[in-house]
Amino acid sequence: MNRIISTFSFVILLIGCNSKSEKITNMSDNKNNTEKPAPEVEPMPKVTGVGGIFFYSDNPEETQKWYTENLGIEINDWGSSSFDSRDIDNPEKINSLQWKAFKKDDDYFSPSKKGFMINYQVQNIEELVEKLRNNGVNVLDSIETYDYGKFVHILDAEGNKIELWQPI
Repeated sequence: MNRIISTFSFVILLIGCNSKSEKITNMSDNKNNTEKPAPEVEPMPKVTGVGGIFFYSDNPEETQKWYTENLGIEINDWGSSSFDSRDIDNPEKINSLQWKAFKKDDDYFSPSKKGFMINYQVQNIEELVEKLRNNGVNVLDSIETYDYGKFVHILDAEGNKIELWQPI
């Protein structure tokens, strides 16, 4: 009886090894197939991060000075500060968040009556704007392209002006 069980176990072991080697052979055969790579698909239109924080100030120069002296925020030639970071999915890529105080009577946030504006970094801005229009979102202008990216402005449901930016 033990001999039958041993023989049966040995046969099962051989069958198992044979099917594993067939799988390995089939897998290695697939590597030799000349499959065409999948076509590149546009990334889903969506926000991928915060690109900037902008707010009104009675005296932007004094506000910037206060932030520099007290919080160490250095102001660049454009009157803003850049906070750079690495993209977690693509470490060679550097992301930049802009921070800036605007003079209170500046009309850059118009038509919003709020004292701030957030810039969101996005991907596939063209399709995102199309989606927003289809959803009835107030798109304030057309997409503008500059050396550092594409921009468009919208209003959210509360009337806050939002800047969308797709880096180039």
